[in-house]
Amino acid sequence: MNVTFPRKLRRGDTVRVVAPASSRAMVLENDHSAITERRFAELGLTLTYGRHVDERDAFDSSSVASRVTDLHEAFADPSVAAILTVIGGYSSNQLLPFLDWELIGANPKILCGYSDITALQNAIFARTGLVTYSGPHWATFGMRDHFEQIMGWFTAAVFDSAPVTLTPSERWSDDLWFLDQDKREPTPNEGWWPIHPGTAEGRVVGGNLCTLNLLQGTPYMPSLDGALLILEDDFESHPATFARDLTSLLQVPGAASVRGVAIGRFQRSSGMTRSLLEQLIAAQPSLAGIPVLGNIDVGHTYPFATFPIGGRARLDATPGAPALTLLDH
Repeated sequence: MNVTFPRKLRRGDTVRVVAPASSRAMVLENDHSAITERRFAELGLTLTYGRHVDERDAFDSSSVASRVTDLHEAFADPSVAAILTVIGGYSSNQLLPFLDWELIGANPKILCGYSDITALQNAIFARTGLVTYSGPHWATFGMRDHFEQIMGWFTAAVFDSAPVTLTPSERWSDDLWFLDQDKREPTPNEGWWPIHPGTAEGRVVGGNLCTLNLLQGTPYMPSLDGALLILEDDFESHPATFARDLTSLLQVPGAASVRGVAIGRFQRSSGMTRSLLEQLIAAQPSLAGIPVLGNIDVGHTYPFATFPIGGRARLDATPGAPALTLLDH
């Protein structure tokens, strides 16, 4: 496959905000958009919005036609340098049969979001070779406090081409900041967990595990041959469901040649512990002998890093000095 990297952002660029999953109308019930607008102005970026971002149906989303239209218009508009998703939610995979892959491939530009957007990102890479970015949504930029690390990792990935070495954050939180910006209690980070020591390098596939698995058996599933998996899941995934979902992914053709696995920090309500994660990894024979790193700063806790789906990364699961380096992004 020919891999395409979109042009990096620079001051003066325009970013289009679209809602391929949940509607902006839902997000605006707790409106922090003034903070978001200020942050992008400080970056020298102009935000514009898809025509249908505020449509809202019974599923807090909008019609497939509306969501596809906004995506197509964002990719086709030569004044748009990057596309940012409003938030995650459900059902981005509904759009896949209706997307114009030639249009997307002919107009490579940054697409950033995470969670349910995983389906869209991996499908775009599988069908066009375009690298996309698992990272903050438009809504995330409304976080008033403790945002510096998220912003630093985001700008390193989308403004600059130099390799980025990610190491454990000093503190982290798992809170409903969007409901109460004053109730934030970051706690010390115990660090990343080298479950299987070693190093590996490969092309990144991943994001939200249960969403990625929705692509199995479809024309939108990326190859896992030689992949470096970066996986995470949210509070709805408890240890047994995560184990089942991981098993399913590792049974996909090509998964036998996965080179390494990095797993994001779990939300507290998932019930996952280091011991449980180590046990479920030990129960995966296909992971024997390859490096596995847990509790990394990606996923649904804060801060979380931006990483390239389709880019290349190096995983270092060395005890005492774990790291994840984004090589080509």
